[in-house]
Amino acid sequence: MPELPDITVYLQALEQRISDKRLQEVQLLNPFFLRTAVPPLESVRDCRVLALRRIGKRIAIGLEADLWLVLHLMIAGRLHWREDIQKVKGKQYLAVFHFSSGQLLITEAGTKKRASLHLVKGEESLSGLDPGGLEVMECSLNDFSAALTKRNHTLKRALSDPHLFSGIGNAYSDEILHRAQLSPVALTQKLSAQQVARLHGAIRQTLVHWIQVLTKETGDKFPEKVTTFQPGMAVHGKFGKPCSVCGGIVQRIRYAANETNYCPRCQTDGKLLADRSLSLLLKKDWPKTVEELEEMKKGF
Repeated sequence: MPELPDITVYLQALEQRISDKRLQEVQLLNPFFLRTAVPPLESVRDCRVLALRRIGKRIAIGLEADLWLVLHLMIAGRLHWREDIQKVKGKQYLAVFHFSSGQLLITEAGTKKRASLHLVKGEESLSGLDPGGLEVMECSLNDFSAALTKRNHTLKRALSDPHLFSGIGNAYSDEILHRAQLSPVALTQKLSAQQVARLHGAIRQTLVHWIQVLTKETGDKFPEKVTTFQPGMAVHGKFGKPCSVCGGIVQRIRYAANETNYCPRCQTDGKLLADRSLSLLLKKDWPKTVEELEEMKKGF
Protein backbone atom coordinates (compact mmCIF):
# COMPACT_ATOMS: atom_id res chain seq x y z
CA MET A 1 0.00 0.00 0.00
CA PRO A 2 1.40 3.44 -0.88
CA GLU A 3 2.43 5.17 2.35
CA LEU A 4 3.50 8.71 3.28
CA PRO A 5 6.69 8.87 1.13
CA ASP A 6 4.91 7.33 -1.88
CA ILE A 7 1.87 9.60 -1.54
CA THR A 8 4.19 12.61 -1.18
CA VAL A 9 5.92 11.76 -4.47
CA TYR A 10 2.53 11.22 -6.17
CA LEU A 11 1.41 14.65 -4.98
CA GLN A 12 4.61 16.30 -6.21
CA ALA A 13 4.05 14.79 -9.67
CA LEU A 14 0.38 15.77 -9.71
CA GLU A 15 1.20 19.32 -8.63
CA GLN A 16 3.31 19.74 -11.76
CA ARG A 17 0.63 18.29 -14.06
CA ILE A 18 -2.84 19.22 -12.84
CA SER A 19 -2.50 22.21 -10.51
CA ASP A 20 -4.65 25.07 -11.86
CA LYS A 21 -5.78 22.82 -14.73
CA ARG A 22 -9.40 21.98 -15.53
CA LEU A 23 -10.90 18.57 -14.88
CA GLN A 24 -12.97 17.99 -17.99
CA GLU A 25 -14.68 14.86 -16.72
CA VAL A 26 -14.26 11.68 -14.67
CA GLN A 27 -14.77 8.51 -16.68
CA LEU A 28 -15.84 5.78 -14.25
CA LEU A 29 -14.85 2.33 -15.53
CA ASN A 30 -15.76 0.35 -12.41
CA PRO A 31 -18.98 1.49 -10.70
CA PHE A 32 -17.87 0.08 -7.33
CA PHE A 33 -14.85 2.41 -7.26
CA LEU A 34 -17.06 5.42 -6.44
CA ARG A 35 -18.34 5.19 -2.86
CA THR A 36 -20.50 8.34 -2.74
CA ALA A 37 -23.62 9.49 -4.58
CA VAL A 38 -23.95 13.08 -3.36
CA PRO A 39 -22.69 15.36 -4.80
CA PRO A 40 -23.12 13.68 -8.19
CA LEU A 41 -19.92 12.92 -10.08
CA GLU A 42 -21.07 15.15 -12.96
CA SER A 43 -20.66 18.19 -10.70
CA VAL A 44 -16.87 18.11 -11.06
CA ARG A 45 -17.04 18.59 -14.84
CA ASP A 46 -14.96 21.55 -16.04
CA CYS A 47 -13.85 22.46 -12.50
CA ARG A 48 -10.38 23.90 -11.95
CA VAL A 49 -7.91 22.18 -9.59
CA LEU A 50 -7.21 24.49 -6.66
CA ALA A 51 -5.44 22.24 -4.15
CA LEU A 52 -3.74 18.91 -3.61
CA ARG A 53 -3.52 17.37 -0.18
CA ARG A 54 -2.51 14.18 1.61
CA ILE A 55 -5.01 12.86 4.16
CA GLY A 56 -3.40 9.87 5.84
CA LYS A 57 -2.79 7.49 2.93
CA ARG A 58 -5.38 9.24 0.76
CA ILE A 59 -4.86 11.74 -2.06
CA ALA A 60 -7.31 14.65 -2.05
CA ILE A 61 -7.83 16.81 -5.14
CA GLY A 62 -9.51 20.12 -4.34
CA LEU A 63 -11.70 21.68 -7.02
CA GLU A 64 -13.79 24.78 -7.54
CA ALA A 65 -17.17 24.89 -5.75
CA ASP A 66 -15.43 23.46 -2.64
CA LEU A 67 -15.50 19.94 -4.10
CA TRP A 68 -12.93 17.28 -3.19
CA LEU A 69 -12.10 14.05 -5.01
CA VAL A 70 -10.48 11.70 -2.50
CA LEU A 71 -8.56 8.64 -3.66
CA HIS A 72 -7.61 5.72 -1.44
CA LEU A 73 -5.40 3.32 -3.41
CA MET A 74 -5.37 0.61 -0.74
CA ILE A 75 -2.91 -2.25 -1.42
CA ALA A 76 -2.94 -2.66 -5.21
CA GLY A 77 -4.22 0.69 -6.53
CA ARG A 78 -1.83 2.84 -8.56
CA LEU A 79 -1.85 6.10 -10.54
CA HIS A 80 -0.64 6.59 -14.13
CA TRP A 81 -0.30 9.69 -16.28
CA ARG A 82 -0.75 10.04 -20.03
CA GLU A 83 -0.34 13.32 -21.88
CA ASP A 84 -1.76 11.85 -25.08
CA ILE A 85 -5.44 10.92 -25.04
CA GLN A 86 -5.93 7.19 -25.50
CA LYS A 87 -8.61 4.56 -25.02
CA VAL A 88 -8.22 2.29 -22.03
CA LYS A 89 -9.22 -1.35 -21.87
CA GLY A 90 -8.89 -3.97 -19.20
CA LYS A 91 -10.41 -4.88 -15.84
CA GLN A 92 -7.48 -3.27 -14.00
CA TYR A 93 -8.70 0.22 -14.92
CA LEU A 94 -11.03 1.80 -12.36
CA ALA A 95 -11.35 5.34 -13.69
CA VAL A 96 -9.81 7.99 -15.91
CA PHE A 97 -9.63 11.64 -14.89
CA HIS A 98 -9.56 13.74 -18.06
CA PHE A 99 -7.70 17.01 -17.43
CA SER A 100 -6.93 19.75 -19.92
CA SER A 101 -3.27 18.71 -19.57
CA GLY A 102 -3.64 14.94 -19.87
CA GLN A 103 -5.18 11.80 -18.39
CA LEU A 104 -4.84 10.47 -14.85
CA LEU A 105 -5.58 6.74 -14.86
CA ILE A 106 -6.34 4.71 -11.76
CA THR A 107 -5.64 0.98 -11.89
CA GLU A 108 -5.88 -1.84 -9.37
CA ALA A 109 -4.22 -5.20 -9.78
CA GLY A 110 -5.92 -8.42 -8.69
CA THR A 111 -9.54 -9.43 -8.31
CA LYS A 112 -10.21 -7.82 -4.92
CA LYS A 113 -11.18 -4.25 -5.72
CA ARG A 114 -10.56 -2.29 -2.52
CA ALA A 115 -9.44 1.09 -3.86
CA SER A 116 -12.04 3.82 -3.49
CA LEU A 117 -13.06 7.26 -4.71
CA HIS A 118 -15.12 9.68 -2.63
CA LEU A 119 -16.55 12.97 -3.84
CA VAL A 120 -17.36 15.32 -0.98
CA LYS A 121 -18.21 19.00 -0.58
CA GLY A 122 -16.62 21.23 2.03
CA GLU A 123 -13.86 20.93 4.61
CA GLU A 124 -16.12 19.33 7.19
CA SER A 125 -17.00 16.44 4.86
CA LEU A 126 -13.36 16.13 3.86
CA SER A 127 -12.22 15.90 7.47
CA GLY A 128 -14.71 13.07 7.95
CA LEU A 129 -12.46 10.89 5.77
CA ASP A 130 -9.41 11.56 7.94
CA PRO A 131 -8.71 8.70 10.39
CA GLY A 132 -7.24 11.32 12.73
CA GLY A 133 -3.72 10.03 13.17
CA LEU A 134 -0.97 12.37 14.34
CA GLU A 135 1.12 13.95 11.57
CA VAL A 136 4.45 12.40 12.46
CA MET A 137 6.58 14.82 10.41
CA GLU A 138 5.26 17.80 12.35
CA CYS A 139 4.43 16.62 15.87
CA SER A 140 6.46 17.38 18.98
CA LEU A 141 8.11 14.66 21.04
CA ASN A 142 5.57 15.23 23.84
CA ASP A 143 2.60 14.84 21.49
CA PHE A 144 4.18 11.78 19.90
CA SER A 145 4.83 10.18 23.28
CA ALA A 146 1.25 10.84 24.41
CA ALA A 147 -0.23 9.23 21.29
CA LEU A 148 2.17 6.28 21.38
CA THR A 149 1.54 5.40 25.01
CA LYS A 150 -2.19 6.10 25.09
CA ARG A 151 -2.83 2.36 24.82
CA ASN A 152 -0.54 -0.60 25.41
CA HIS A 153 -0.04 -2.00 21.90
CA THR A 154 2.95 -3.56 20.19
CA LEU A 155 5.09 -1.01 18.36
CA LYS A 156 4.29 -2.54 14.97
CA ARG A 157 0.56 -2.26 15.56
CA ALA A 158 0.79 1.25 17.00
CA LEU A 159 2.89 2.72 14.19
CA SER A 160 0.66 1.29 11.46
CA ASP A 161 -2.61 2.34 13.13
CA PRO A 162 -4.00 5.28 11.05
CA HIS A 163 -5.97 6.48 14.08
CA LEU A 164 -2.71 6.99 15.98
CA PHE A 165 -0.22 8.03 13.30
CA SER A 166 -0.85 9.36 9.81
CA GLY A 167 0.62 7.78 6.68
CA ILE A 168 2.67 4.90 8.14
CA GLY A 169 1.92 1.32 7.10
CA ASN A 170 3.48 -2.11 7.01
CA ALA A 171 6.56 -1.26 4.95
CA TYR A 172 7.86 1.92 6.56
CA SER A 173 7.04 0.76 10.09
CA ASP A 174 9.53 -2.10 9.52
CA GLU A 175 12.18 0.38 8.37
CA ILE A 176 11.48 2.82 11.21
CA LEU A 177 11.76 0.13 13.89
CA HIS A 178 14.99 -1.15 12.38
CA ARG A 179 16.49 2.34 12.39
CA ALA A 180 15.33 2.84 15.99
CA GLN A 181 16.73 -0.59 16.98
CA LEU A 182 13.46 -1.57 18.60
CA SER A 183 11.54 -4.83 18.54
CA PRO A 184 8.26 -4.82 16.59
CA VAL A 185 6.56 -6.61 19.50
CA ALA A 186 7.82 -4.27 22.23
CA LEU A 187 4.87 -2.80 24.14
CA THR A 188 4.36 0.94 23.85
CA GLN A 189 3.79 1.53 27.55
CA LYS A 190 6.95 -0.38 28.48
CA LEU A 191 9.31 1.87 26.53
CA SER A 192 11.74 4.16 28.30
CA ALA A 193 11.75 7.89 27.58
CA GLN A 194 15.02 7.40 25.70
CA GLN A 195 13.49 4.71 23.48
CA VAL A 196 10.46 6.90 22.72
CA ALA A 197 12.75 9.76 21.72
CA ARG A 198 14.82 7.42 19.55
CA LEU A 199 11.68 6.17 17.81
CA HIS A 200 10.43 9.73 17.27
CA GLY A 201 13.71 10.64 15.59
CA ALA A 202 13.79 7.42 13.55
CA ILE A 203 10.35 8.14 12.10
CA ARG A 204 11.40 11.52 10.74
CA GLN A 205 14.78 10.28 9.52
CA THR A 206 13.28 7.28 7.73
CA LEU A 207 10.43 9.13 6.05
CA VAL A 208 12.58 12.10 4.99
CA HIS A 209 15.21 9.71 3.62
CA TRP A 210 12.70 7.82 1.49
CA ILE A 211 10.95 10.97 0.25
CA GLN A 212 14.35 12.19 -0.94
CA VAL A 213 15.26 8.85 -2.52
CA LEU A 214 11.94 8.47 -4.34
CA THR A 215 11.93 12.11 -5.47
CA LYS A 216 15.42 11.73 -6.92
CA GLU A 217 14.53 8.45 -8.64
CA THR A 218 11.37 9.91 -10.15
CA GLY A 219 12.88 13.18 -11.35
CA ASP A 220 10.54 14.90 -13.82
CA LYS A 221 8.81 11.63 -14.71
CA PHE A 222 5.51 10.46 -13.26
CA PRO A 223 5.99 7.73 -10.60
CA GLU A 224 4.52 4.85 -12.61
CA LYS A 225 5.96 1.97 -10.59
CA VAL A 226 5.22 2.78 -6.96
CA THR A 227 6.09 -0.15 -4.70
CA THR A 228 6.74 -0.62 -0.99
CA PHE A 229 9.44 -3.21 -1.75
CA GLN A 230 12.42 -0.98 -2.43
CA PRO A 231 15.89 -2.49 -3.10
CA GLY A 232 17.49 -0.04 -0.67
CA MET A 233 15.31 -0.96 2.28
CA ALA A 234 17.09 -2.40 5.31
CA VAL A 235 14.62 -5.13 6.34
CA HIS A 236 11.22 -4.80 4.69
CA GLY A 237 10.82 -7.49 2.05
CA LYS A 238 14.31 -8.82 2.89
CA PHE A 239 13.41 -12.04 4.71
CA GLY A 240 16.31 -14.48 4.56
CA LYS A 241 18.75 -11.85 3.31
CA PRO A 242 21.59 -10.14 5.20
CA CYS A 243 20.79 -7.05 7.26
CA SER A 244 22.39 -4.00 5.64
CA VAL A 245 23.76 -2.87 9.03
CA CYS A 246 25.04 -5.95 10.85
CA GLY A 247 24.99 -8.67 8.20
CA GLY A 248 22.68 -10.89 10.25
CA ILE A 249 19.81 -12.69 8.53
CA VAL A 250 16.52 -10.79 8.38
CA GLN A 251 13.64 -12.70 9.94
CA ARG A 252 9.86 -12.34 9.76
CA ILE A 253 6.62 -12.71 11.68
CA ARG A 254 3.63 -13.77 9.61
CA TYR A 255 0.00 -13.47 10.57
CA ALA A 256 -2.74 -13.97 7.96
CA ALA A 257 -1.81 -11.70 5.02
CA ASN A 258 0.52 -9.50 7.10
CA GLU A 259 4.27 -9.89 7.47
CA THR A 260 6.72 -8.06 9.70
CA ASN A 261 10.42 -8.10 8.86
CA TYR A 262 13.11 -7.43 11.48
CA CYS A 263 16.78 -8.06 12.28
CA PRO A 264 17.29 -10.05 15.51
CA ARG A 265 20.80 -8.70 16.05
CA CYS A 266 19.80 -5.05 15.61
CA GLN A 267 16.37 -5.13 17.22
CA THR A 268 15.75 -8.04 19.62
CA ASP A 269 19.13 -8.78 21.25
CA GLY A 270 19.47 -11.85 19.05
CA LYS A 271 16.13 -13.34 20.09
CA LEU A 272 13.98 -14.96 17.41
CA LEU A 273 10.38 -13.77 17.57
CA ALA A 274 7.70 -16.44 17.22
CA ASP A 275 6.30 -16.74 13.72
CA ARG A 276 2.64 -17.45 14.42
CA SER A 277 2.25 -19.88 11.52
CA LEU A 278 5.30 -22.00 12.36
CA SER A 279 5.59 -21.58 16.12
CA LEU A 280 2.09 -22.96 16.60
CA LEU A 281 3.19 -26.03 14.66
CA LEU A 282 6.55 -26.49 16.36
CA LYS A 283 5.42 -25.35 19.82
CA LYS A 284 8.21 -26.16 22.31
CA ASP A 285 10.62 -26.95 19.48
CA TRP A 286 10.45 -23.38 18.17
CA PRO A 287 14.00 -21.93 18.30
CA LYS A 288 14.56 -18.99 20.64
CA THR A 289 17.62 -17.55 18.90
CA VAL A 290 19.01 -17.24 15.38
CA GLU A 291 21.75 -19.69 16.33
CA GLU A 292 19.18 -22.31 17.36
CA LEU A 293 17.32 -21.71 14.08
CA GLU A 294 20.49 -22.34 12.07
CA GLU A 295 21.14 -25.56 13.99
CA MET A 296 17.58 -26.68 13.32
CA LYS A 297 18.00 -26.03 9.59
CA LYS A 298 21.10 -28.22 9.53
CA GLY A 299 19.02 -31.12 10.78
CA PHE A 300 16.57 -30.93 7.86
